[in-house]
Amino acid sequence: MSEAVCILPARGGSKRIPRKNVAPFCGRPMIAWPIAAARASGLFARIIVSTEDAEIAQVAEAEGAEVPFRRDADLADDFSTTTEVIRDAVDRLDLAPGTVVCCLYATAALVTPAHLRQGLAALAGDATGFAMSMVALPSPFQRSYRLEGARAVPFFPDQMPLRSQDLEPAYADAGQFYFATAAQWREPDRRPWDNARPVILDRWDVCDIDEPADWKFAEALKSIRS
Repeated sequence: MSEAVCILPARGGSKRIPRKNVAPFCGRPMIAWPIAAARASGLFARIIVSTEDAEIAQVAEAEGAEVPFRRDADLADDFSTTTEVIRDAVDRLDLAPGTVVCCLYATAALVTPAHLRQGLAALAGDATGFAMSMVALPSPFQRSYRLEGARAVPFFPDQMPLRSQDLEPAYADAGQFYFATAAQWREPDRRPWDNARPVILDRWDVCDIDEPADWKFAEALKSIRS
């Protein structure tokens, strides 16, 4: 066990999928899955849930996480950023500057202990940067379209004739975790995507859950992998 700390931001006021952080997912509350992965990874001295919500706090503690404080309401609205929430937790916990802190999303139901170990390894003692989970885009963004009225117009017309294998691969934030030191999380202008070290996950290990259809797809992926 290291001195690393895992912090899961989990507010109660999700809109598109109400109560999604504790809603049943493959037979367990959603937040139970990332907590279990964090515990099984053996990486963390503490696993903390930052929430303003009593039910989320109760479920998190039942699953083996700590809820040593309640997040202020002004950090639990629709406009609060992840970095603000983690910075608040780092300050409340009074973490030493060199402490490695993993922000693990409460809906990262597909994350595994191995993924988290890869995240810590990717940070590799880098005291000035972040490591973040990423996934390859399923199709080249250079051949994407925008809609203009009733017509589809290429964003990059000069790229359309090229074969997909000749286009540079692109990657997206997988929406699972970020690793950095407490000092980096405290920097007010520091952003996880600035010069981040990537942890590339397979596509079947990633599903950003924003809509009910995403939830069903993530449950299907989880069931297939089990």
